[in-house]
Amino acid sequence: MHEPLPCLCVRELKGLEGSSGKPFSAVLVIKRLTSKTASNGNPFLSVELGDRGGTFSCTVFSDNPAFEAVKTAGEGAAIRIEGKVDSYQGRFSPRVTLASAIGEEEIAADPTLMEALVEDAAELWADLLKHVELITHDELRMTTRAVFEEVGETFRTGAAAISMHHAYRHGLLEHTVHMARACRALLPLYPEVDPSMAMAGVLLHDTGKVIEYEGSLSTRRSRRGILQGHVVLGYQLVRKAGLRSKLDAERLERLEHIILSHQGEPEWGAAVWAATPEAVFVSMIDNLDAKMGMVQRALRQASPGEEFSERLPGLNTSLLTRRPGD
Repeated sequence: MHEPLPCLCVRELKGLEGSSGKPFSAVLVIKRLTSKTASNGNPFLSVELGDRGGTFSCTVFSDNPAFEAVKTAGEGAAIRIEGKVDSYQGRFSPRVTLASAIGEEEIAADPTLMEALVEDAAELWADLLKHVELITHDELRMTTRAVFEEVGETFRTGAAAISMHHAYRHGLLEHTVHMARACRALLPLYPEVDPSMAMAGVLLHDTGKVIEYEGSLSTRRSRRGILQGHVVLGYQLVRKAGLRSKLDAERLERLEHIILSHQGEPEWGAAVWAATPEAVFVSMIDNLDAKMGMVQRALRQASPGEEFSERLPGLNTSLLTRRPGD
């Protein structure tokens, strides 16, 4: 009878990089799962596994005993794996040898599977509602309030993305509140920007994501998310609320434009280029907080002694994780 393998988290596993062949076990979430076919015609799975400390990718071939278990579990499932430390093209990529799905009770009892917020979610929600009430234009405030009355519960817990930034439970709330704080701080520098319009745009810009994304342990796009996307879905939410709140046509058009243009560029998902002072302002704050969210997460997940993070696609580089003077 062999000794039980140590059950490690992602951070501990990555600390073993260089110990090729060392056996381990882990309980992780399937963040991404893609079925592919090798040049010889054999199927294989490209899998991204993770917990609150980070993620890694690996390949599971069809002759691997873990293949069917991983494929059947699917994205968003938690699984127990056994494997051996390995790397591929210089990146940590262990060989998974066994896998089995775990039950809801075990998932609920394991806090390491869910990435934790630095701030308290209830306090973030209270802060968001405070920013809604600070909108001085009556109909803009009523419009913003109406959208959150419709989507609030889902908005409080949802992720802001699948993988790029704030891609975890409550991430959408955190991203939006951080943007609202930045908006409040920057408005005095730009008197050309209407404060009520800018704050309403900041608070509402990503509300379509409550429809675009679904899933609890990991995030995936819904049917409507694939067919329409959060920009269009957010536009629909805002238009409906604006009409119901009797927001005048000029302001409604400008608010809708913020939603449609906030992604910055068409290749990033914007329906149009930002063409009002408020739309440019919101788009830039969105880009700032998205990128700094990537930075904050990489710093949180950095292993002790690690000088650089893995390459961050959203920044097109690895991040220096040591503080000045360390």
